[in-house]
Amino acid sequence: MRILWFFILLFIAILEISPIPITPLILIWIVLFRPPWFYNLVIKIYDKQP
Repeated sequence: MRILWFFILLFIAILEISPIPITPLILIWIVLFRPPWFYNLVIKIYDKQP
C-alpha cells in the first residue's frame, strides 16, 4: 500500500511541472466531495493501536 501511494505522489509531482497546478485541484475536490476512499485511508492511517 505504501508503494502504491509513493507512485501516486510521484505521478502528481511529475504533473506539477506543467503550468496547470494539479495538487490544489485534487485537494479542493477531496474537501468538496469527501470521497469514501479518502476517509477509509485516513481511518486506516490513524487507527493504529500502540
